[in-house]
Amino acid sequence: METKKVAIIGYNRIPFARINTAYADQGNQDLLIAALNGLIDRYHLKGKLLGEVAGGAVIKHISESNLIRESVMNTSLDPATPACDLQQACDTGIEAAVYIGNKIALGQIESGIACGVEAMSNIPFESTPRLRKALLKANKEKSAFGKLKQLLSPKLKDWMPVPYKGQEPKTGLVMGEHTEITAKHYQISREEQDQLALKSHQNMAKAYDEGFFDDMISPAFGLHTDNNLRRDTSLEKLASLKPAFDRQNGTLTAGNSTPFTDGASAVLLASEEWAKANNLPILAYITFSEVAGIEYVENKHNLLLAPVFAADRMLKKAGMSLEDFDYYEIHEAFAAQVLATIKIWENDEAAKKFGLEKALGKIDRSKLNVKGGSLAVAHPFAATGGRIIGTLAKLLNEKGSGKGFISICAARGQGVTMILEK
Repeated sequence: METKKVAIIGYNRIPFARINTAYADQGNQDLLIAALNGLIDRYHLKGKLLGEVAGGAVIKHISESNLIRESVMNTSLDPATPACDLQQACDTGIEAAVYIGNKIALGQIESGIACGVEAMSNIPFESTPRLRKALLKANKEKSAFGKLKQLLSPKLKDWMPVPYKGQEPKTGLVMGEHTEITAKHYQISREEQDQLALKSHQNMAKAYDEGFFDDMISPAFGLHTDNNLRRDTSLEKLASLKPAFDRQNGTLTAGNSTPFTDGASAVLLASEEWAKANNLPILAYITFSEVAGIEYVENKHNLLLAPVFAADRMLKKAGMSLEDFDYYEIHEAFAAQVLATIKIWENDEAAKKFGLEKALGKIDRSKLNVKGGSLAVAHPFAATGGRIIGTLAKLLNEKGSGKGFISICAARGQGVTMILEK
């Protein structure tokens, strides 16, 4: 069976906002609808029946079990457009693109949207098991006295909501604590991390000044630009920040780690035939992708290093080395995680210790996250993949040719890589 080429046609996102700032009163559906509407307007999709829309949010309310379909039905797309939710932690946005892309390649659909959203300002709180059981029993009671009796059974402390902490269930550590172990294990210095963070902000500020994002971002709820960008940061300011996870001996700070963030993104994918029929240009093509997992419970330093394996497998299938790319987009969850991943890819000894046959090649740092990365723009979990695909596709389209490499790490020891070509 001959497969079709998967074309990236268009992209849109709303500005990303630090938690409890511009989008403090908005939920997942509000943010996603805003991103989808921007895409629909930009590419004249009003009334269009698309093959499918797929995406998700890492953290959802119980009422959001059909988040993507509900969001689609609140846009001007043909309401017969089907949609589905999927989730793979921080890989969600890019895995949605793989899902839609595979259907296009197989000829099952001709067009689709991959999307992701995160409204961290409005994440649900958990309740204690005792309170949850009491509430369920109270709901079954017929009389007011019976309901009251059940509601009075929990202890006072059970009525306190349990906030989201982002811990890995298997280790009890949050991602930053794992990455502190990574930094120590792979000897990633504080200075290296701060330099990477500074470059991320500088590159993004320059991209804004050049107008690179003008046709990629639609304003939402009064916000016009990403509010995590720090134009005035410096190595001195970054060096003055205190460690965030290991207060005594740590190197990870608020400056070289991403904060909790609200945001949404959407990518329009299609076959070449659909693009031509709708008079839409092709920015780039998705040609290869690989997802991997890694053991991180015994080896706590490896939580965010699954892309090491994903890249190795993908490059072998593509017949490429790590040096064969014009641009590299590596998700900056933490500066230390980026630097550790690159160190393993580039160094034969480190690669072999990790189980690879050899190093994968070298990365020209001048080609890395050239329009800024997650440390500058911040990281709404499920929306990051779409942001990165859109940025890289535009870079390749402006260049007119070339290859781009994507790497995204994720919670639970997972990671995904992708190759875009023009």
